[in-house]
Amino acid sequence: MKPLILSLNEEHPLCKVVAEKLGFEIGKIVLHNFPDEETYIKFEALLKNREVIIFNSLNHPNQKILPLLFAVETAKSLGAKRVGLCAPYLAYMRQDKRFKPGEGVTSDYFAKLLSNYLDWLVTVDPHLHRRHRLSEIYSIPNTVLHAAHEVSTWIANNIKNPVLIGPDSESEQWVSKIAKVAAIPYLILEKIRFSDRDVKVSIPKIEAFENHTPVLVDDIISTAQTMLETVNHLKQINMKPPVCIGIHAVFSENAYESLIKSGVSKVVTCNSIPHSTNQIDLSTIIIEGIQHQLGGV
Repeated sequence: MKPLILSLNEEHPLCKVVAEKLGFEIGKIVLHNFPDEETYIKFEALLKNREVIIFNSLNHPNQKILPLLFAVETAKSLGAKRVGLCAPYLAYMRQDKRFKPGEGVTSDYFAKLLSNYLDWLVTVDPHLHRRHRLSEIYSIPNTVLHAAHEVSTWIANNIKNPVLIGPDSESEQWVSKIAKVAAIPYLILEKIRFSDRDVKVSIPKIEAFENHTPVLVDDIISTAQTMLETVNHLKQINMKPPVCIGIHAVFSENAYESLIKSGVSKVVTCNSIPHSTNQIDLSTIIIEGIQHQLGGV
């Protein structure tokens, strides 16, 4: 039988695209919350001996994780051959060490939890800062995809005379890849973070690029505080209004509105998380990642 692919919570637009291009069946699942907020779950498809792919980006992870785990267990109890997760955005990657006494290393705990339930995982540009590979914490087969080529192509096709600006020293590894593919210069911010919403930045040598269009690139746009601080810095030195690009459009609270009001020329994201700013399509690399986990199906 054809592999079955489905979304939980809200339907992810990429799920249908991937299903159509791969010839998979789109599954239906009923999720219902009882008055006491316990979850009811029911698959409306035959699962016996089938490959099942759950397609969910894990933004807002706390409200998604229990339905996800229940869906995996239900599918296996109904005879699914394997159950894998395609999570274009993978949550709980930031807290990868104990920064202060008494803190939990939640990236480790989340990885262990998912690894205990799933058979494989596909994701795009997880927040790997102090880790080199996802397999350092995930014990299941996993495929890590990178959006550098897609982002580079969009920049090359849409922005004249750009200069890339990365948010911190840790971003250089992937900002440099985007710059190399697009054959454009890049700079890296020097950043001091006092708290989630108090960030001070400077951009060494930015004056040499006063005739370029600044392109602020980050893997995750969440509070957008670093980008907002950078926009203010660019205004002070009379640079052109920047284009802000994020791989994952998390946009907590009013982050997107704040960016728009700050005077940026455009905000663009990949479609890992559905948002009105999605202009960079990841379907091709996601299809390749799923095919890899399914053995070339």
